[in-house]
Amino acid sequence: MTSIQAETILLFGEVLADIFDDRKVFGGAPFNVARHLQAFGLHPVLITRTGNDELRRELLAVIKDAGMDDCGIQLDVSHPTGQVMVHMEGREHRFEILPEQAYDYIHAGITHMITLAVRPQLIYFGTLAQRSAKSAQALGALIRSSNAPRFLDINLRKPWYDAPTLERSLRRANLVKINQEELDILTSLFRLSGKNQVQNADALVRCFGLDRVLVTCGERGAWLLDNEGKVEGVEGSASSRPLMDTVGAGDGFASVYILGLLRGWPATLTLSRANDFAATLCEIRGAIPDSPEFYEPFIKDWNI
Repeated sequence: MTSIQAETILLFGEVLADIFDDRKVFGGAPFNVARHLQAFGLHPVLITRTGNDELRRELLAVIKDAGMDDCGIQLDVSHPTGQVMVHMEGREHRFEILPEQAYDYIHAGITHMITLAVRPQLIYFGTLAQRSAKSAQALGALIRSSNAPRFLDINLRKPWYDAPTLERSLRRANLVKINQEELDILTSLFRLSGKNQVQNADALVRCFGLDRVLVTCGERGAWLLDNEGKVEGVEGSASSRPLMDTVGAGDGFASVYILGLLRGWPATLTLSRANDFAATLCEIRGAIPDSPEFYEPFIKDWNI
């Protein structure tokens, strides 16, 4: 994948609200990645769909406050804005991803028009929004409307994925981001041959014609394998501050990797910066910082 100079990114998929007993928090991987990209000075455009309800109005206010472009937020009068019910079970959270949400009905024709209008330099998509035929068709329309490189961020959430959706997604992608557990799942699902994770990633690249596979390893860092078999990696980032939670850390990693790709940073530097940013996110509660001041040290250190 070549270096990209312009900085408009289309992010396709779910925007939803995590509903806790005492609060609600907007999220979804495309939304989280877009929020970070906006804070870093890029131009993210979300393509999603919401209901005609109070959650939509609150979401649009959040997007406006963040200075984000809302041209891709479609309106659905028949289905609600996406929600995830968060249940406390002892000290753990259980996330119930509700079916039949507005983001399951993203409109293909509108998606096509938005794609042509914004002319993206990168397309970001995942798998959850493809659980419905309507949104899967809309993603297909987006892919056919642009020759931009495609970044697939695989977030496997049972029971909302299947082999045909994963295979179709992988064949559409240039770059795939997965974690170690997801690499193991794909290895088993597609019967890839390899004696270790690097060989499994190489088999994934060859099987689906990918440019590269990015594998995140949490506190142990991350590594990248390209279609020539070259492996580059970084160790985990040590922190003196206590871990709050890991919610959204992968989305933070993805956003900085995209930033580095667009700015032409060397691969190892990009991995290191993405890893540092994700580790710092783990020191706060939730996927998105409360204040834009959180980003200032990174913007200064990275000269962006």
